Amino acid sequence: MISVIFDLDGTLVDSEPNYYESGRRTLERHGVPDFTWEQHARFIGIGTLETLELLKERYGLRAPVEQLLAEQNAAYLELARTRTEAFPEMRGLVERLHARGVPMAVASGSSREAIEAVLEGTGLSALLTTAVSAEEVERGKPAPDVFLEAARRLGAAPASCAVVEDAAPGALAARAAGMHCLAVPYVARSAGDPAFAGAGLLFAGGQAEFSAAVAEEWLGSLGGGWAGGG
Repeated sequence: MISVIFDLDGTLVDSEPNYYESGRRTLERHGVPDFTWEQHARFIGIGTLETLELLKERYGLRAPVEQLLAEQNAAYLELARTRTEAFPEMRGLVERLHARGVPMAVASGSSREAIEAVLEGTGLSALLTTAVSAEEVERGKPAPDVFLEAARRLGAAPASCAVVEDAAPGALAARAAGMHCLAVPYVARSAGDPAFAGAGLLFAGGQAEFSAAVAEEWLGSLGGGWAGGG
């Protein structure tokens, strides 16, 4: 049977508005008052730590990156617990796969605390009990480390895993891990990014086009079909 590894932010849940707002607040506190959504969008799919390292250099911020990370995480957690929504069709896919007994995990660039807050706040924690944060591995996406660790915890070979991703760095990480990829671009205009070329199933229209039923059928085909059909 195939094992399925979900990215979290922008894939399972629409957390990007919360990441943008928490990052905007943090940068404003350190003298950058005009950080826009368009600027934030360039970092979608990259872990929070890596993003802050780049922003610290870009804006010449004097605070240690560890301080920036702590401040943004605190702001994000405040928002995440009450404002995060799971994409309905993605929730449907998780429920379908859970009913089939498919091994599943979350592999995210977010902190462990943020992952837990989002899963609990959206009610997905009961269905997705295995989660890996990029903080727990040596390298974040587009390196494959977080997906390989998720596979290890599931007891699955990388080749028998499928990654569900919304961003180019995650699609590259899936390929580097030797895993199948189901891509649902969060930013629709990025669907033509070469990183998505290797996806086995691409919903070019993003979440508006995504179908849990179609995804379930494709995932089943990777393992030779679901036992018992349906």
